[in-house]
Amino acid sequence: MSRIGNNPISVPDGVDIDIQPTLVTVKGKLGELTQEYSEVEIKIEDNTIYVTRPSEKKSVKAKHGLYRALIFNMIEGVTKGFTKELELVGVGYRASNQGQKLDLALGFSHNILIDIATEVKVETVSEKGKNPLIKLTSHDKQLVGYIASKIRSFRRPEPYKGKGVKYVGEQIRRKAGKSA
Repeated sequence: MSRIGNNPISVPDGVDIDIQPTLVTVKGKLGELTQEYSEVEIKIEDNTIYVTRPSEKKSVKAKHGLYRALIFNMIEGVTKGFTKELELVGVGYRASNQGQKLDLALGFSHNILIDIATEVKVETVSEKGKNPLIKLTSHDKQLVGYIASKIRSFRRPEPYKGKGVKYVGEQIRRKAGKSA
């Protein structure tokens, strides 16, 4: 029995939901998101969404909780939005942006230029004495997570000194290094 799939989703005011046979569309103050679905039934009754499964097959059970979580994230995204913050740890590591272009100096012989999708708002913060921060904000949770992981993949945190691009609040497992 799917514990997540059985939970109903309450729809806040200001959110419009359109349910077609294979497509769910959610519109809110921050944007519009669509999601295709299959093998489950989605019903809306007095501002509450119910995701049910017609059979007990393994694939249907797996999709039951998945689609409920995706719809919940869509509603959360168009009302509040999602934010990911990345921290650049290392001497000379810098980040700057001009509009939707992100310029990263991560210790390579060249700077890395990334074009960020228009749905994602990018902001860089550089304060003296603190590590530079990259703040990604959007209504699409999947897109923000993908872009953040792509930026992190250019220089993952290493276990000896902890240098690299890491999420704010991420704990890096440290190693002792050589003992003399």
